[in-house]
Parts: sequence; C-alpha cells; structure tokens
Amino acid sequence: MAVLTAVLVIALGTLGIGQRGVLAGAQQKAETTEVKIDNFSFGPGTLAIPVGATVTWTNRDDIPHTVVSTDGVFKSKVLDTDEKFSFTFSKAGTYPYFCSIHPKMTGKVIVQ
Repeated sequence: MAVLTAVLVIALGTLGIGQRGVLAGAQQKAETTEVKIDNFSFGPGTLAIPVGATVTWTNRDDIPHTVVSTDGVFKSKVLDTDEKFSFTFSKAGTYPYFCSIHPKMTGKVIVQ
C-alpha cells in the first residue's frame, strides 16, 4: 500500500496535479505590456489586455510627453526621453488616453 501511495504521489506530482501543482497553476504572473511613445504617437494605439495587467509607456521621442486618461483614472508626470510611466488596470473597461502637451496624440487601453 505504501508503494502504491508513493507511486500515486509521484505520478500526480509529475502531472502537476499534486497540492503544489494546483497552487502553482492558480498563481498567474502579472502581465506587463509596453507602449512606445515615438514620433508623436502611441504604439500600439489600441491595446487589449486582461484585468490585472500593467501597461508601461516609454517616451522614445526627443521631446516631453504625458499619458493622461480622459476620465482621470491615471496621469503621468511629464516624461522626458527614455522615462517611463506604468499603470496596473484592476477593472474591466475601455480607457482612452492622450498626451496633455500634444492633445492630438491619443490611445486606448481595452481591459477584458
């Protein structure tokens, strides 16, 4: 009986079904997505991400930019070249944003 139990424990562990496997499977890594600010645009312009994901904007332009949601959910400081701003989206929804210095620069994050 002890040998059968040991074989079963080893088999379940190998399949990832043991207690540690269940816990490891339930924990998912937080996703991070990058948006480049370059040539007076956000790239990609529209981004679809899961709830809980973090978006990081990086200014690759030679001039300053901001990242500001139209509904006030997030707002970066003025970002100089190579500076970054990150925000974690904890609720589903659509989050349009723009650069407050250059309002024609727009983007959208869709959280599902």
